[in-house]
Amino acid sequence: MSHISWKFPRTFWVANGIELLERASFYAVFIAFTLYLSNVVGFDDIDAAWLGGFYAAGVYFLPPFTGAFADKMGFRNAMLLAFGILAVGFFSLGALPFKATVVPAIVLLIIGGSFIKGLITGTVAKTSTTEQRARAFSIFYGIVNVGSFSGKSIAYPLRLNLGLESINYFSAILCFLAVIVVFFFYRNVSAEGEGKSLKEVWQGLVRVMTNPRLVTLILIVSGFWMIQHQMYATMPKYVLRMVGREASPEWIANVNPAVVVTFVVIVTQLMKKAQAITSMNIGMLLMPLSALSMASSPTLEALLGVPVSLPFGLSAHPVTIMLIAGIVLQGLAECFISPRYLEFFSKQAPKGEEGLYLGFGHLHSFIANLLGFGLSGYLLTKYCPDPKTLLPEQMATAYINANYIWYYFVGIGLVS
Repeated sequence: MSHISWKFPRTFWVANGIELLERASFYAVFIAFTLYLSNVVGFDDIDAAWLGGFYAAGVYFLPPFTGAFADKMGFRNAMLLAFGILAVGFFSLGALPFKATVVPAIVLLIIGGSFIKGLITGTVAKTSTTEQRARAFSIFYGIVNVGSFSGKSIAYPLRLNLGLESINYFSAILCFLAVIVVFFFYRNVSAEGEGKSLKEVWQGLVRVMTNPRLVTLILIVSGFWMIQHQMYATMPKYVLRMVGREASPEWIANVNPAVVVTFVVIVTQLMKKAQAITSMNIGMLLMPLSALSMASSPTLEALLGVPVSLPFGLSAHPVTIMLIAGIVLQGLAECFISPRYLEFFSKQAPKGEEGLYLGFGHLHSFIANLLGFGLSGYLLTKYCPDPKTLLPEQMATAYINANYIWYYFVGIGLVS
């Protein structure tokens, strides 16, 4: 067997460095997005949730369409445009915290973010050989998780010390830095002959949405991601209202990329002889258990009190402990589902159209973000309301049933 090299051209490493900046900027803002919309801009939980869902859903829906423009513009020019749009969007979000200006800023973030998704993965594919492709994307996947982890880690001290607005400025700076890196160091890669017209992309979407097998798969996996996305839709407000301002939803959410990076290779290796659908089913079975864990903090509190004593002299609130337990299960479920989902999805595509079909492989995230965030707003309003909306006499009993939120997602997981 011939030796497979780990040596890649400079553009490959530049693209991965850019991905690190983009993911850090996205996740830093996204973990605190609905908090910012409510606490700074003034939206209630329901409107903030729908706006958060609109943002995330748009980023996952548009890439096949913006990719058609990127192929015509050239990757380098498209990257400069995309990061310029993102820098303006993040800066506007922080500098103009008004209801009338937030929506245009979110639209800019959707457009810029949707460009980047295809540009970076396209560069990784074009700067690696067929034999290197698995290694190239393993590096890329690792960089995505490092960006996620680092962005959320920095968001925590920024929120506490400088306020929620500062996170948007931080992300704007990262995107402006990406513009500089692209301008000076990114060498264009050819997309000649590989682009799709907008008409072809639309026709591909129609074919996917009229394929009953694919639609069923998308809907089932959407249930998984509806629960997964509660790390951003529900968890930040839930943990701050239940534990207090000093709690760290940013670090709690970081449990997910840590688990995925640690176990995804192990799980993939264990399941390599199993069919993709078998691996995905195991992941789906873990998701109701994840939501059930998150709902179990009252049980832990009744058994061990508040705070719960941990080894090495540490302690933590029962809510924090059970959220972490649930997110560990989510991360493990993702290890079973994500690597095999696109494999299964691609095999349903007609020969020669795998690439176009995979462009719509993330429609589940479009559905899950839109519906998952929307549902979150109503559940928070009913079971874990904003303390600013409560009268003093309501505060004592306001959050008794807050854990009921997670039982709804237990049901979604079981149905899926």
